[in-house]
Amino acid sequence: MDNSAVTFHVNGREVSVQGESKQSLLDILRHTLQLKATRMGCGQGQCGACRVIVDGHAVAACETPLWSLQGKHVTTVEGLGTRDAPHALQTAFIEEQAMQCGFCTSGILISAAALLQRQAHPSREEIVQVLDSHLCRCGAHNRVVRAIEKAATKAAAA
Repeated sequence: MDNSAVTFHVNGREVSVQGESKQSLLDILRHTLQLKATRMGCGQGQCGACRVIVDGHAVAACETPLWSLQGKHVTTVEGLGTRDAPHALQTAFIEEQAMQCGFCTSGILISAAALLQRQAHPSREEIVQVLDSHLCRCGAHNRVVRAIEKAATKAAAA
């Protein structure tokens, strides 16, 4: 297999990763860079658990090969905010109790953050559409939608 170094940015930090070119971003994040919040769900890009932002677009990390990352900017949920300065979405999710088991939450936060980056005031329908590709069994969907609406409102007021 092709074993080459790829240089890209993760959460604002430049990294150079040596690995097989077909190796997934999910594998790199979790096992090489020790960023564990991005989860392995279905492994086929259909559940939303492994979503990250690559150059402004929410993508399935399990289907994103290492070779495609050269020079790109990747944001994981660890890069959205900090404990001391959480992202508006993280605060709203806590306030609205919009997570239960938490398995799918990082992917949902990432998709919501990508939505808010490109659309400051999304409609409820746009939020629901973005969430449509996320599988969650906890029944917190209405709280998730409210949390995203709240974060958009707070961000607009800031």
